[in-house]
Amino acid sequence: MNMNKTDLETLKKDDIKTVSPIERREFLKIGLAISGIFAGGTILSVVSNMNKVFASPEEFSEKYPYKPHYSMVIRQDRCIDCELCMEACVITNNVPDYGYRTMILEKEVPDAIGQKKEFIPVLCNHCNNPPCVRACPTRATYKDKKNGIVMMEYGKCIGCKTCVVACPYNARYFNEEKHSIDKCNFCFDTRLSKGEKLTACAAACPAGVRIFGELSDVNSEVYKLIHQIAKPVWVLRPEIGAKPNIFYMKG
Repeated sequence: MNMNKTDLETLKKDDIKTVSPIERREFLKIGLAISGIFAGGTILSVVSNMNKVFASPEEFSEKYPYKPHYSMVIRQDRCIDCELCMEACVITNNVPDYGYRTMILEKEVPDAIGQKKEFIPVLCNHCNNPPCVRACPTRATYKDKKNGIVMMEYGKCIGCKTCVVACPYNARYFNEEKHSIDKCNFCFDTRLSKGEKLTACAAACPAGVRIFGELSDVNSEVYKLIHQIAKPVWVLRPEIGAKPNIFYMKG
């Protein structure tokens, strides 16, 4: 099966397309499978810049004027599944054994040459249009008006788990000790508010997988990686319209 330019443009549309094993092999040949195909063989995005995800940089900063606007770029192909990021998160944020704030998903890639597995770090996407915030009946979960982090106010949480169901990224769990839903908050209370520049997971990663920084700072590495056009940048489940602040790329 040969894929021409028209075929690729069709695949670049916003709606999610199911990818057959034959199409997947074709994408491998041209290097696009490693740039946007995960989770059951669906294309999450093959877009090369943030304009397709949000808007132009000017429109983006006007619509989401958070300062600092915390974000993370995950250079997914660098992940070696050492789980040091998860361990650092557990220790820093006192995450119970049954809970999680970040995970590493594993995907078999039988057609790949050499390494047959992909490792995909995931966490709360701190969406600009968060479904969890809209779903919460008590406003226990909210988006910080200054930095855009999706936070939890534990005292307001009634444990109804509506936000758990609403989250498109499976990023929440019920913390029995807190009697509340818990989730990643970019280590705001344990690190950022104390002057640290990186989240625990980003600081612990030995392979430079997690790049954390300020999307509102044009000189930050996060901003530069997201706005470059040499390598594809994508988000998970763009069809949801949540406008996540976690981006993925290769390299």
